[in-house]
Amino acid sequence: MGPAVDATRLPQAPGGAAQRRGSGAAGPLERRRNRANLMLLLPAVLFIGLFLAYPLGYGIYMSLVDFTSGTFLTGEAPFVGFANYAEAIGSAHFGRALRNTLLITIVSLAIQMSGGLLLALYFQRDFPGSRWMSTVLLLPWLVPLIITATTWRWMLQGNGIINQLLAGIGIDGPSWLADSSWAIWAIIGVNTWAGLPFMATILGAALRNVPHELEEAATLDGAGYWRRLWSITLPQIMPVMLVMTILGIIATLKVLDLVLALTGGGPANSTQTLALLSYDSSFRHFNFGVGAAFGNVLLVVTIIIAAVYAWLSRREEAN
Repeated sequence: MGPAVDATRLPQAPGGAAQRRGSGAAGPLERRRNRANLMLLLPAVLFIGLFLAYPLGYGIYMSLVDFTSGTFLTGEAPFVGFANYAEAIGSAHFGRALRNTLLITIVSLAIQMSGGLLLALYFQRDFPGSRWMSTVLLLPWLVPLIITATTWRWMLQGNGIINQLLAGIGIDGPSWLADSSWAIWAIIGVNTWAGLPFMATILGAALRNVPHELEEAATLDGAGYWRRLWSITLPQIMPVMLVMTILGIIATLKVLDLVLALTGGGPANSTQTLALLSYDSSFRHFNFGVGAAFGNVLLVVTIIIAAVYAWLSRREEAN
């Protein structure tokens, strides 16, 4: 039998040392890299926690307790469970507010998307002033919404400039904001006007990123303008349209200052929305628990609509 062989003196495979290092604890360089990555993520985590997670969690807490103006003095907020949600959903104005919220969102967003796309396609053409006019178009969106609403309220009064212009062509204009059958459509019109420039600007930027080679190839194959638009342009900008639709849903569902400045929920509560009911419960009746419940119901409605739209859009893309 031959002499014993010392395994420690045998030559090691090229990857042996690396494998032993990988199987143990991370090296100093990797630990420093991990710490650096965590430090870079820390500001984002703090921002999300401070301005998103904490308000959301506190809003859920407020909706489950009897949080009134006296709570600020006594610090007492008895737990009431889902009683605030029952009071919010059982409110006499809840059904109308939900219908108005959905109506404003769906109609405004449909007009903004279609109108924004038409404007974006129009400004894709080369004509005198096409470059600076698309920039000027964005100015109305930059104006604070409360200023926009106040201006339109003056214009939509019974003797405002809108009815004066209609009278000039022989049309007797209605009381846009005082008539319950017209007030909700006035809100939709102003909301559409306020959001249309931003939609047109973003869709215009998306159109400029559509590869010209695809359109040139389709033109050589005999495809007309509408065929190219339907088969090439729209599929190329569909991801942007999806994002803009979801953002528009979120922004429109929670719109408050526009309705508050134009009608205040009137006439006869015909323009009540969920956001306005939440505001009224919290800052007019000082029932913050019910106000938080209205806000959380609005949040659930927003999530459901956005999720359904995203699912339908991705299903359409897959087909």
